[in-house]
Amino acid sequence: MGIFGAHRDGPDQPLGDAELRSDAELLAAHVRGDRYAFEELFHRHHRQLYRLAKLTSRNPDDAADALQDAMLAAHRSAHRFRHDSTVSSWLYRIVVNACLDRLRRNRVHSCEELDEQAGPTADPTGRLVTALVVERALLGLPVEQRAAVVAVDMQGYTVAETALILGVAEGTVKSRCSRARAKLAGALDGLAAGATAG
Repeated sequence: MGIFGAHRDGPDQPLGDAELRSDAELLAAHVRGDRYAFEELFHRHHRQLYRLAKLTSRNPDDAADALQDAMLAAHRSAHRFRHDSTVSSWLYRIVVNACLDRLRRNRVHSCEELDEQAGPTADPTGRLVTALVVERALLGLPVEQRAAVVAVDMQGYTVAETALILGVAEGTVKSRCSRARAKLAGALDGLAAGATAG
């Protein structure tokens, strides 16, 4: 699977002190030539980065591809990190940009796949319907609005942090979030009504 898909498991590759280092220290160690520092950084943030990619992309395959593209870009450009934001914000910005690039290249999608995660033993039907309604509503938003509302409302970033991640003005983030929320409210009302009627 490669550097970003497999865990180290040999005795000569300890995880020990890497867990104690900050993101900035791991990135600096990577730039200095530490063979495992970037991998540790990636594994530390993988779950959130993939979730962000899935929410920004149209399907899990695009999300996985965009995440791989983003991590390769981050790996190669780590020496250019300016420390004007947190390392995690820098990684999130790269992932969002990779997703947006992929969406622009693949404007037409013939179908959308459902996420086949294993759920709890209790009947997950209500949660699944809600998740599908929300996902469909998010996918109906313009890409720029979706990226803004996902970062602010789902990932918990501030407007200022989101502006840095997306490379736009704070007012633009507020405007995109406001428009996205209004469209989501209307779409969720319509989709929820359709789901209960069906």
